[in-house]
Amino acid sequence: MSASFAIAPSLTEDSPAIETMLDHAFGLDRRTKTSYRLREGSTAVAGLSLSARDQGRLVGAISFWPLRIGAEGMPALLLGPLVVHWQRQNQGIGLALMQEGLRLASSQGHRLVILVGDEPYYARAGFRRLPPGQLLLPGPVNSERFLYLELVEDALRGASGLVLPPYRHAELYRPSRYQAADSSMSAAASASSEENSG
Repeated sequence: MSASFAIAPSLTEDSPAIETMLDHAFGLDRRTKTSYRLREGSTAVAGLSLSARDQGRLVGAISFWPLRIGAEGMPALLLGPLVVHWQRQNQGIGLALMQEGLRLASSQGHRLVILVGDEPYYARAGFRRLPPGQLLLPGPVNSERFLYLELVEDALRGASGLVLPPYRHAELYRPSRYQAADSSMSAAASASSEENSG
């Protein structure tokens, strides 16, 4: 079988074929995995959903999703899902999709990518195991499969805490209305004090 393929942005009409490949590769229960919780309520990052085609036939796909880390909301990307057609395994398609996706992510200014996956496989694109306990996911994860790649040197430094999709981060770390009211009252009191001291 030919190992030739071309990588291009995914099309809307690719979705059914991609879902079929994902079901075949990861099972029908794949949406219960922790990594899927990180995609809930989000849209894949524009320009970072790619498909591999051989003479028009879809043979692989990858996407990247926005994340926020810790109370500070440090931005990062989630790589995945990455999938290759079951008849086209071990032909370099997955690695090529990763390399092109990471190149584009870097060109967009992204600094840090994380994923949950097989370390020996993803190490070929430079991924390494995260230091134990530095980052937390909203569900169970095997620490040996929790990986990262710095697109900018030292991008992982200072990153710590819970990893969430942006909307969940905004909900969790949004100041309460009482905190907001207290802040407003403090600001008003400070302004009044300054006026009176003049």
